[in-house]
Amino acid sequence: MTQANTIQLFRSNSSGRNIVPGWMQLNPSKPDTIEIQVDLDASDLGRAQATLLIEYWPNPGELGLQSLLPVRAFTSSKEGWCLLVPAQGQVLIRAIDTEPSPPLLSAHGITLEPATPVGTVVNVKVNFPDSQVPNDVSGLQLNS
Repeated sequence: MTQANTIQLFRSNSSGRNIVPGWMQLNPSKPDTIEIQVDLDASDLGRAQATLLIEYWPNPGELGLQSLLPVRAFTSSKEGWCLLVPAQGQVLIRAIDTEPSPPLLSAHGITLEPATPVGTVVNVKVNFPDSQVPNDVSGLQLNS
């Protein structure tokens, strides 16, 4: 007997975007007041191995939630993706593509201030560095 693998996706009432699974009601004592919308640059939609590593840190040194969102999820969801978070802590979004050599990394950090008004929307545009640009920094002159 086989079971159908059905995943229930939730959508943001305000934007209609899919909510990354698990990214709502992170703190039972604090309401979700901030919507973080994640957009991927169109030039990166074809990356086969790329993934977003998303972390929520409610307090320094305390990892609250960590998720992986494959880049291919952006091609299957025209509405886009978002996170719903309380106004406390920090969200880190790291874009990782292990396919090129050396691998590519792009990082974004968002500090969530407790005084942030309910309904605040933050947009994060993820854009991987160009893998064709040489990574040679030997020509840089420091302290000049």
